[in-house]
Parts: sequence; structure tokens; C-alpha cells
Amino acid sequence: MALQNIGEGNKDDAFYRYKMPKMITKIEGRGNGIKTNVVNMVDIAKALGRPASYTTKYFGCELGAQSKFDEKTGTSHVNGAHDTSKLAGLLENFIKKFVQCYGCGNPETEIIITKSQMISLKCAACGFISEVDMRDKLTTFILKNPPEAKKGSKDKKAMRRAEKERLKEGEAADEEQKKLKKEAAKKKGSTGNTKSSSKKKSHHSDEDHSPVSSQADEHEAAAVADDSDDDIQWQTDTSMVAAQQKIQEQLNAVTASMVMLSANEEKPKSGKSSPSREVKPNVDGHTNGFKADKPEDQLEELVDAIKEYVKNGSPVAQLKTFLDSLPGMRQEIIDALFQALFEGVGKGFSNEVEKKKNYIAAAVQEEGSQPLLLHAVETFCGKARAEAVKEVALVLNTLYQNDLLEEEFIVEWYEKGLKGGNKGSPIWKYVKPFVEWLQKAEAEEE
Repeated sequence: MALQNIGEGNKDDAFYRYKMPKMITKIEGRGNGIKTNVVNMVDIAKALGRPASYTTKYFGCELGAQSKFDEKTGTSHVNGAHDTSKLAGLLENFIKKFVQCYGCGNPETEIIITKSQMISLKCAACGFISEVDMRDKLTTFILKNPPEAKKGSKDKKAMRRAEKERLKEGEAADEEQKKLKKEAAKKKGSTGNTKSSSKKKSHHSDEDHSPVSSQADEHEAAAVADDSDDDIQWQTDTSMVAAQQKIQEQLNAVTASMVMLSANEEKPKSGKSSPSREVKPNVDGHTNGFKADKPEDQLEELVDAIKEYVKNGSPVAQLKTFLDSLPGMRQEIIDALFQALFEGVGKGFSNEVEKKKNYIAAAVQEEGSQPLLLHAVETFCGKARAEAVKEVALVLNTLYQNDLLEEEFIVEWYEKGLKGGNKGSPIWKYVKPFVEWLQKAEAEEE
């Protein structure tokens, strides 16, 4: 089967790895019943990662003709006689609209239908979220016939709940087992004492001693010792030799610390100050000029570096690589990103988040990033204007609708915030209605 590169712009790239079969068509019937059969539509759709019914329906919408894909036989028919080149051109338009990432052009995307019934493409390569034009006729068909969820992503919520319940049951079982072990150890200890006392009283001078019974007693004693490890009281050797060894170890430790202290005191004489944080080189091998010792200065320099990146119009697809090159913890970098994107924003905070959501999506595509993002929202609201804090529920809803946050993490973050040291912050007052709505919706789904 002849293959070609996916996307018109990649047709001359000999090393392009995303390929699909060349279209094969066949004219069937005649007169008013004439039809065009796309023979290998199933193979083409499989290469594009889309249902064959989508491409068939798209042909019908663009040509103004009836189209039908038979799921049982795998045949794709479009009424009328159509050239292969014409259908190939329509397929190219379909790829641009519903397959390729709008950011990096990679066809490795997944169709996501948001809770507000909007269609977007999430790129597995760069994390960019492309918004599909909802005026296209095919969008109505996609909403009515959503793509099948990938294995492992359909029941994430149920799997997480089952995992939590399993862990709780496991912890309870471990505690119960420990109790049983302690009780068994006590019983065995008491029976062992009675046996040893009875043995001492009788048969001290017997020469007819069974080696089998002695081995059994040894195994039993070993089992008792293993089971009663929790009841053992350890004692310290207080002999003169042990005391001298302890004094010698302390003297060696003090000597080593004095050597390290003298080495550290010689460094300021050279006129060079060592930074308190490790400075990581960026993609180009430079250190981005970070010399801050204080956490506040470090955060400011991170914010300035991210602002410069965004201001220069650098591609969103490379934002993750740029952030990884910056020094500091992941939480500090995500906080700095939020500060750089929305610094000085007051009223209209949620609209700004909607505009710059692709930057956020590119930064938090790794697993475990949702708590970091929620912490960044909380930190930003602690410094932002009162108008911005009032829109925090709308901001969370925007992130939630675009699948950047899940209800489980939002609720857990909210409950921790009410119990933690920042419970007096006004943010929780504005977040509360949104969290209640999430819990109510989740209860209705269950």
C-alpha cells in the first residue's frame, strides 16, 4: 500500500514519521444511483486517529451530498461521481481543521469535548489546546457522536476513588495484623516461660534427650523473637571501652566540622559570593543570569525571565523546555509563570486566563501539576487586586472547563485551605460557591 506524509506542508519531508495511505476511490452504480466509494477509508481514518464516520460525513457536508459509513462492512459512500484528487483536497482541509495541532502542526492530537460543548484538540507533543471553529457543519455531528475515550482515561475518577479505598482498607488490615501479632507474641511468651520452668524442674540429668524436640523449641523461640520485635527494649553499652570509643567519634566529628568551617571562611577572601540556589544552564548552555540569594529576588528574576520570553513572541510549544531550564523548584516556576502572565490584572482576570490558557496548558502537562497550579492561583490572589480575587471562581471554572483542573484536586485544595494557616484569606469565600457546585454535580453523576 502506497503511503504519503500527513499534511500538505510535509509532503516533501523524507524523514517525516506520520504517514497515511494514499486515497483509493471507486465509482459505483450509474444514473441517479451513482456513488463514490472510498475503498481504504478505514485505513486512512486509523492513520489520522479519527473515526471513519467523521471523514465520510465531512465529505458529504463539503460536497452537499449524502454520505454514509457502514460500521459493519467498513464501506464509505458519497453520492455522486467525484474525482480522487478532489476528495484528497477535502481530506487535506479536514486534517488542517480536525487533526493537526494549531500550534506545532503535529497530527498527534486528541479531540476533547468540554463541558460547555466546545470542541478542542489537545496536542500530545507540545500540550497546546487548539480551539476548533464551531461554525463548521461537522462539529454538530461530532458533538452527537463523540469519539470513544481512550483506555485508561474514561474512568480516571472511579479508578482514583477505588485506589483510595483500597489503600484505606490496606492500612486497616495492616493495623489489625500488627495487633494480632502482638497478642500472639504475648501468648507465646507466656507459654514459653511455663515450658522452660517445667523443663528446669524435671529431667535435668536425663541422657535420653531428643534432638528433634530441641530443634522444634529453637524454631518456636525464633518465631516468638520475630513476632515480639515491637516489645524489645534496647540497652546502651555503658562500659569503659564503649565510652572511650564514643568520645573518640565525637572528637573526630568536631575536627571534621572545624576543617569545613575553615574552608568556608576562606571563600569570601577571593571576593566571590556563592549563590544559595543551584543555577541550572538553559537550553543554549547559559545560566540566564540568575544571581539572587533571597527567595524574593529569585522569584522576581524568574518572573522577569518569563515575561521576556512571552514578550519576544517565543513559541508556546517550547515553553515547557524553557521553564525546565530555569533554576528553582517546580512550584516556584509555576508561581512565577502565573505572576508573569497576569501581573497587574484586576477586573477581567478570568478573561485574561481564557486568552493565555495555552501557556498554562503547556506548563502543566506533566502528571502531578494540578496541585502546583492551584497553589499558584492561591499565591497570585494573595498579591493581586481585590477585583481579581473576586473572579477566582470564574478562573477555576475556565481551567476546569478546559480540562486543566479536575474537581477532585479543586475540592481537596479548598478543604486544606480552610483548615490550613491561610484560612483567613478572602479567596475561600469566593471559591466556596464553585466548590459546592462541583460537589453537587458529582453527586448527581453518581
